[in-house]
Amino acid sequence: MSTPRAGDLVHVTGAASPQFVNPIMFRVIRQLEWTTYDGWVWLDGYQLDQRGDAIARRSLFVKSAGLVIQQRTVPTPGRRGPSAPP
Repeated sequence: MSTPRAGDLVHVTGAASPQFVNPIMFRVIRQLEWTTYDGWVWLDGYQLDQRGDAIARRSLFVKSAGLVIQQRTVPTPGRRGPSAPP
């Protein structure tokens, strides 16, 4: 499983961390660059309610292999420089 990216919608369950016996939906803002154990990540983002509205900003310490990405962020096209003359 790849690490979630900014904007991804993630289902966080007990497979990601024992604290999530009651699963949550989470919208990722970013992966924090903090030192962790191998296979674990810190994610910064928003916990969502059933309607998809943000109810709390949180930082989560979770096993990336236990996360279920529900919706991937579509990458934006890279900005191109001026084209070369013909």
